[in-house]
Order: sequence, then structure tokens, then C-alpha cells
Amino acid sequence: MDLHSEMILEEYRQALPVLEDMEQKVLVALREMLDRNELIVTAIEGRVKTEKSLAGKLALKGGKYSSLRDITDIVGARIVTYYTDDVDRIASMAEQQFVIDWDNSVDKRRLHQLDSFGYNSLHYVCRLPGFDFPFELQLRTTLQHAWAAINHDTGYKSGIEIPKEYMRRMNRLAGMLEMADDEFSRIRTEINDYRRRVQKLVQNGKLDDVLLDGDTFRSYLQAKPLDALNRRIAAINQAEIQEAPLMGYLRVLKALKCNTLGDVSRLIKQYEEDAYLLARHQLGNTDLDIISSAVGLQNICVVCILSSGGGKIGLERLFDALNGHNSQNAALAEMTFAQAETLPFMR
Repeated sequence: MDLHSEMILEEYRQALPVLEDMEQKVLVALREMLDRNELIVTAIEGRVKTEKSLAGKLALKGGKYSSLRDITDIVGARIVTYYTDDVDRIASMAEQQFVIDWDNSVDKRRLHQLDSFGYNSLHYVCRLPGFDFPFELQLRTTLQHAWAAINHDTGYKSGIEIPKEYMRRMNRLAGMLEMADDEFSRIRTEINDYRRRVQKLVQNGKLDDVLLDGDTFRSYLQAKPLDALNRRIAAINQAEIQEAPLMGYLRVLKALKCNTLGDVSRLIKQYEEDAYLLARHQLGNTDLDIISSAVGLQNICVVCILSSGGGKIGLERLFDALNGHNSQNAALAEMTFAQAETLPFMR
């Protein structure tokens, strides 16, 4: 190694504490940036180039750099995303967060080389306020990241030329992964479009046009269809309503032959009065002052089962579905049946 490169290495040794501090501040800034924009990623990584790695770089092209500050990847950070379109979204955030050195930044995705999938990263050379050194921000997807690691291990790191037969197979796999990357993003976009259509149908009251599933049931619950019933039940004892998750009722509603949100809405309307009567019978002689927001829907399901002749076995299945199989469900079914057996809907 020549004297010039040795001087840069010495500069590196003296600057190492600053570089390590800079790496940590870069990672903090990136995490805060992603949190602020509510974006979830696979990984955020950082590193300061080791002295050995720097020495190897200088041995190859040390004359290219006048000082350590000219080495754009002395500090590196990488964000690995789930989806290809998140790369562009994070790039836009980074452009607002940092000063970008456009002359030294490169979008390798635009190279479109046959075997370039794993290296299709977006590389930005950035500046962090308060530091003289640049850092490189690399953005890539999870599949690109995995492929780069595999390709590096099987090819570049081996130090031998890979026979064309193996390269052809590797490139075929790269093409498949690239298609998968694009398809994952496309599916996510279509799912989000579907959710927006469902929300609009729910808002417009076109519930018969919406199949009952996890997404649609969640959208339906956001409209608070059981609030009025729960408030009536709470008024029996002037009780406080404690919020409880209702997604566990999805499987129960499907078992009760609800196929659309329209079916769920009709079920509620059909049985809400009897569900209130059951609650009044359950709570009237108690001083219970806190009730679950699930009480209205649970009682609707109870009334539906009992009025359809499901009996104690049907109730036990209901509580198994809601609480998981345990010995207490049979006793709960017995007690609930006893509370309901004198009410009009049982006749």
C-alpha cells in the first residue's frame, strides 16, 4: 500500500469514534423517519467499514480518494423493505430528511441487466447535519436482499468462475424472484383497493354486496352497529361499557349462516330485542357496574342458537368457539340456558 493510502488509513483510525457515533445517529434518524411515516420494514442495518475492508478498497483504487471524506460508503446503512414500491416511498422520505449527493448516488434498478436482480438496490449518498463524512443509504426488498446474499455466497465469494449451466439456472431463479417481488406489490395494491371499495359499500349501506370475511367484518364493526344495544344493556345497572375485541365472533357468525354483511345486519335486527331481554334477566338482580362491549353480540348469538333449537349443546359450541375448549364452557352453557328458558323466544 502506498503512503497516500496509509495516510487515509491513519485518518480513519483517528476518526473511528466519530464514525461510530455517526452510524448510530443515522440509524436513529432512519427509525424515527419510518415511525413518523408509519412504515414497517424488514430490517434497518448499519455499519462502519472495517479497517481491513478499507485497506482492501484503498489497495484497489486508493488514488481515487484525496481523503477519507471522499469515500462515500465509509458509513453505510441499509433498509430492507417488504415491497418494491416501499423502496421509492422511503427514497422520497430520505430526500426530505437528508442532503443527497446526486452525483455519487445510483439507482441500480434502472440498469436492467439479466443477472442484476439481487443488486437492484437504490443507493443514496447522504449527508447528516453535524458530520463531515458522507454515508451510503442502500434500499432493497427482502427478496433482493436474500438473493444478493445467496448469489454472493455461491458466486462472487467462491473466487472461481461459475459454469454457464449453473449461471443460467441462477438467472432463471432471479427472474422468478423479480416477478414474485412485483406480484407481492401488485397484490398489496389490489387488496388495499378492495378494502376501500368495501368501506364505501359499508358507508353506503350496500351490505348485501359485501361478503363476510375478516376485512369486511372489521370495516362493519367500525360503524358501531351494536352500540345502541350495548347502551341499552348498560342502562339496566347504569354500568360502564368496557371495550372488548369482537373479531372472534366472525367464525360464530359464519356458523350461523351469515355469508354477507347484510346477513349480519339482519341477524342483529332480528334478535336484538330478545338479546336485550336476556341481558335484563341476567343483570336485573345484580349490582354489576361494568359490562363488556361484546355482551350485545354474544346475547344475539345465544338467542339465535336457542330460538333455532340449538339448546345447551349449541351454547357450549358457541362458548368453545369464543373461549377455546375448556371444562367451564359446559357450566356456562348450562347457566345461560337456565337464564333464558323462561323468556318468550324459548316458547
